[in-house]
Amino acid sequence: MTAKKTVSIAATLIAISLSLAACSSKSGSKNDQQVLNWSEATELSSIDPSKATDSESFDMLGNSMEGLYRLGKNSKVEPGIARSTKISKNKLHYTFTLRKGAKWSNGDEVTAKDFVYSWKRTIDPKTGSSYSYLFDGVANSNDIINGKKSPTTLGIKADGKYKLSVTLDKQVPYFKLLMGFPVFFPQNEKTVKKYGSNYGTESKYMVYNGPFVMKNWTGSNLSWKFKKNNDYWDKKNVKLSGINFKVNKSPSTAYNLYQSGKSDMSQLSTEQARQLNKKPGFTVEKSGQMTYLEFNQKQAAFKNTKIRQALSLAINRKQLAGKIMGEGTEIPTGIVPNGLAKNNGTDFSKEAKTDDLRYSESEAKRLFNEGLAEIGQSKLRFTLLGADTDQSKDVTAYIQSQLEQHLGSNKIRVDVSNVPLKTRLSRSRAGNFDVVAANWVADYTDPISFMELFTTSNEYNDGSWSNSQYDELIKAAKTTDAADPDKRWNDMVKASKILSKDMGVSPLYQQNSPEMIRPKVKGLIVNSAGVMYNYKNVHIEE
Repeated sequence: MTAKKTVSIAATLIAISLSLAACSSKSGSKNDQQVLNWSEATELSSIDPSKATDSESFDMLGNSMEGLYRLGKNSKVEPGIARSTKISKNKLHYTFTLRKGAKWSNGDEVTAKDFVYSWKRTIDPKTGSSYSYLFDGVANSNDIINGKKSPTTLGIKADGKYKLSVTLDKQVPYFKLLMGFPVFFPQNEKTVKKYGSNYGTESKYMVYNGPFVMKNWTGSNLSWKFKKNNDYWDKKNVKLSGINFKVNKSPSTAYNLYQSGKSDMSQLSTEQARQLNKKPGFTVEKSGQMTYLEFNQKQAAFKNTKIRQALSLAINRKQLAGKIMGEGTEIPTGIVPNGLAKNNGTDFSKEAKTDDLRYSESEAKRLFNEGLAEIGQSKLRFTLLGADTDQSKDVTAYIQSQLEQHLGSNKIRVDVSNVPLKTRLSRSRAGNFDVVAANWVADYTDPISFMELFTTSNEYNDGSWSNSQYDELIKAAKTTDAADPDKRWNDMVKASKILSKDMGVSPLYQQNSPEMIRPKVKGLIVNSAGVMYNYKNVHIEE
């Protein structure tokens, strides 16, 4: 879950705190007016399901809206608006029976036409969705994206109010997982047309059909609220009366709130994690997130493979993970995070491992000098773009130091620009960068969620890396190999090794978040992909 789930380096760091003012005096009893206070590490970009791109926004959508399915524990699909699903023998036709009684917060009933409208709106090139590529496999989707057919021809239709039919033009092994991702959620046509260009830019320009409704987000402020949605079809299982969100970009600020009793969860800095890892409440949330350097390959320097390889080889990832990032951070073996997906019991990251991400100062210098000679330059100066959180600043400063120290300050000069998430995302998408410290959180638990990002035509291939063999392998993994899981898996492994060898992007570390959470918080589901934080069943106990 950039987006595709494009995501910034700080996108998944969070801090939770709880207000327990109305707790019962009995041990183990539940608070009647349960309010959760949640601290986010960065601002939101959008709550328009067609246009959201970051994990924070998808978390908001995943809890204030609902699709055919919800993502439960371990990213397993659970019933949402779909009461039942029928799949044809050839797995090319899905019929969803929708539950009656699901409502929007404006009182309208949620029906099949809301899904039809939403999907066609998202895939319409006029909408400008960065996630339209996820519809690949739905009949006519690629022709619509390429302007060859009308959005009205998309393979989805409403058979009455409560029957939704979807036709695929190829098998999609992860199709059900996609249905739990906000891009595939329904949208209320009346609301979209009412608010026009304002739709999704503030909480008041939306309607909601999930466990909570969103309040007080103005599109640029750093605090907002959730209120329990009393029109939600499963409201009896929603225990929280509300959630207060506040952006704290500094882990120190979040932890101070935790220490003072104003917060019941805090993300931890590297030093804090070392000091507190034996304390009750300490936990490390595993994330399907990878942080990587992406090179703007429209520039001659970064189009050169040797220069990209040299920059990667000059970085000591073990030191980055241990000293800068701290507890729980993993050193990558490739672009796909450890623990995201397995085949026959073997993790993808293990099978795709190469030695291309090793640290070698001498080899980095040799390749760097050869690369400079090939492009006719004697030295290189560029700007490294990152987010403006404390952690991102630490990471970009570390990369700057590593490159200048190991490649020679007389040969390379790295300037650093740390900007707000919205700015970082917009500059990345526009190709307005030299090198960017980007990251991605898987939208679903399949390697293709990472692998397809770097195909030549993908919306999120901001660096414009291109490799025809890679493209063919990913195309096969998404089409002809769907009926042969082992071949599909092996093709993705081959593709990952090509990406690593050619240094299309340079993976830096796998983000896992050390946190302190008080034991009074019960029922929180944290996933490594898609909607990461599921608050639906959270409650507070004394």
